[in-house]
Amino acid sequence: MSTNAPETDARPGAPVLRVVVSLDVEEEGLFSGRYAASGCGVRNVALLPRLAPLTRELGFPLTLFCAHTVFSSPEARPALAWMRDHCGAEIGAHLHHWSTPPLTDTSADGTGGADGPPTRTDRLPRELLRQRLRTLLDAGRDFQSAPLTSFRMGRWDLKDVVRPLLAEEGITLDSSVCPLRAFRDGPDHFLAPADPYWVEGAGRLLEAPITQIPLWPPLARLWRGLTSGRPGPLDSFHFWGALSANPVWHSPRVMRLASRLHAQRGGKVLSLFWHSSEMLPGASPNVPDQAAADALLQKIYDYLRWLRRNFNVRGITAARLRAEAPDLDFPQRPAGRGDW
Repeated sequence: MSTNAPETDARPGAPVLRVVVSLDVEEEGLFSGRYAASGCGVRNVALLPRLAPLTRELGFPLTLFCAHTVFSSPEARPALAWMRDHCGAEIGAHLHHWSTPPLTDTSADGTGGADGPPTRTDRLPRELLRQRLRTLLDAGRDFQSAPLTSFRMGRWDLKDVVRPLLAEEGITLDSSVCPLRAFRDGPDHFLAPADPYWVEGAGRLLEAPITQIPLWPPLARLWRGLTSGRPGPLDSFHFWGALSANPVWHSPRVMRLASRLHAQRGGKVLSLFWHSSEMLPGASPNVPDQAAADALLQKIYDYLRWLRRNFNVRGITAARLRAEAPDLDFPQRPAGRGDW
């Protein structure tokens, strides 16, 4: 990445497009399908300072959704503190319930261990899930010396019945919805809006989905009808009919097209993400070596520079978005079936 002077917007008179750049900051090993409850490495977190130019040069502060394994690691905490103190990063919460205490030796704890995926959150005992959420938030408060207010559930595994727990624990913004996805044995986010909305009945909790949009909006509803909502066929849409600015999922060309279409369709917020472990060579199938890791960082930098040059953008954290939300006329949750 270059070290040029801070970029300026090419279209200062155009409507503001707020951009939230976030990472799921977590342990290694998840891309192997192993959901270990302990002994998880967090070497990747030390690589976060490589992202400093995204903020210092391009003006995009990061939102770091951190798992309990990260907060509890003496190795990882200094990198988080450096990103917060020197780059204005927000520290948020990212619940991997299978590796967050209290853990037990019974199958009821929902851990998948090395043998398979963990139990879906809506099937865990409510009190156990509440205790693990509090453990995570307590660890974040210990690190931050202040409550965490932004949240993302691991594996996008947040159904509507779980969301009230967040408001009860002081979360004011959730980013656990991924539109155009319908996870097998998990949540259905397929027809979720791409822009933020207020969740009814949950203490004015703002839902801020990852921005993923259909190439042609009627196609998504048509596909849902053709597949009868079956998660397997329905979710295949993600691989051929969906566009996003997520740098691991899509090419630079698709990322740019998603940005243009979202803005043309009236989108007020563009939200993109990747995983911290995708910065560590060999920790993800998509990043097998150092050359691939370097290429990914350059891809992200180039895209955000392009965004800065072609839109009137303002990089903000999730917490800042929540603070500004009352003035942005976001709608209430639209009616419809789905876990969003």
